[in-house]
Amino acid sequence: AMGKTAIDETSTDGEFKRTESSFRSWISSKEGCDIPAVADRYHLYISYACPWASRCFATLKLKGLDHAIGVTSTKPKWERTKEGESHFGWTFPSSDNEEPGAQPDPINDAKTVRELYDIANPNYTGKYTVPVLWDKAKKTIVNNESSDIIRMLNSEFNHLAKRPDFDLYPRDLQAKIDEVNAWVYDSINNGVYRCGFATKQKPYEEAFEALFNALDRCEDILSKQRYLCGNVFTEADLRLFKTLIRFDEVSSGVFFFLAFSRSFIQIHYLCQVYVVHFKCNKKLIREYPNLFNFVKDVYQMDGISDTVRMDHIKKHYYGSHPSINPYGVIPVGSVIDYSTPHDRHKFNT
Repeated sequence: AMGKTAIDETSTDGEFKRTESSFRSWISSKEGCDIPAVADRYHLYISYACPWASRCFATLKLKGLDHAIGVTSTKPKWERTKEGESHFGWTFPSSDNEEPGAQPDPINDAKTVRELYDIANPNYTGKYTVPVLWDKAKKTIVNNESSDIIRMLNSEFNHLAKRPDFDLYPRDLQAKIDEVNAWVYDSINNGVYRCGFATKQKPYEEAFEALFNALDRCEDILSKQRYLCGNVFTEADLRLFKTLIRFDEVSSGVFFFLAFSRSFIQIHYLCQVYVVHFKCNKKLIREYPNLFNFVKDVYQMDGISDTVRMDHIKKHYYGSHPSINPYGVIPVGSVIDYSTPHDRHKFNT
């Protein structure tokens, strides 16, 4: 089957509609389960450029599971995945020093993420996305849905975790987290893509309005408490953070189309910074005092900064589509220092 990308998910009315992930098995810590939570059995494939993949890596870091689950990052810039085809996607470097931060695949020796999907299911016809949580024992993809993966890493590996008590989905807040996740996902995490991938004015403007209404809502919530669901850090905060950290630097989530016919669109879209190329240009995150301090607060948590690589983010968004940015020049942008002091401790009294 010809490879698909997110671009193929724009409907005839010009609206971007993301399809569901297709590998949804569950790793469990329960006795005798089919896919047990054991050390050295699973491998996480990510791209630092991808917000969905890097939130899985961040969860792994926060829980202290790096010793039990290996991680490999692709190169940031999409490349051709198969000779004679127009599909561009995630690829692995051929050596450790080809691309700082990216590694060759140590498990399957795959050259592309697409190959992992072909090994897992030779008849697969969906998108070749990261994250991929790989089962070395069964030689297949356990799960490629980031929201599932962060829950498994949070709850099923506590007997191996260096920080088992660190709970991103505490029982007493689960209903609240689910509620916040729903509107944050729709209007912000996916909202930047709904702005950027829109091919008509109306769906773009609707997504734009929803995005900035939701950012205002977050700003208001964070004026009263340290985090989205109270004064404890949860997965809702991590999911928001991974979009916000890309907003000003990589301008926001909006992708820019210069193509008119469907066949053309496949490789002719621009994965650029959210504010600039996702056309999410009403305000910058640093213009929201609470959101900006929140981003610094999360960035400074142990392990989080290791999962943020602006060089990969920029290279991906500005370099993955030569037909639109033919010279591949990466904007210099402003340097935002997320390690400077923030004011979020005031809520802990």
